[in-house]
Amino acid sequence: METIKKIWFADERIYMQTSEDEIYSRPLEAFPRLKDANDSDRNKFRIGRFRDDVRWESLDEDIHISSFYDKIEPNQTNEIARIFSRFPQLNVSEVARSIGINKSLLAKYIYGIKTPSAERTKQIKKVLHNLGKELIAV
Repeated sequence: METIKKIWFADERIYMQTSEDEIYSRPLEAFPRLKDANDSDRNKFRIGRFRDDVRWESLDEDIHISSFYDKIEPNQTNEIARIFSRFPQLNVSEVARSIGINKSLLAKYIYGIKTPSAERTKQIKKVLHNLGKELIAV
């Protein structure tokens, strides 16, 4: 069974070298906490005892070796990704809080790692429309 030999970051990606000398990488968008972190915090990780996971204590982030096998790349064609790309001044944390979802889930929609359902898209747009109404009232 493959185990994690080495972890590093480059070009907005996280890389893993395995005990079989295979190299896998994932875009940081797949892990919003790592994407939002600075280089110093990203490099403060420990590989688990069984060498099948990585832990960032200060970021409260864990990644299992199997997460690197997923070949899904960001696809920012969903409507929510396009909206946040058009309005980068939107605060992802506050919008997520207003919706009642976790920031990292909203970030995965924005970065195109996950595609929101039609119902979730409608919910997000409703929160953004309400924000727009509040702004108009200013």
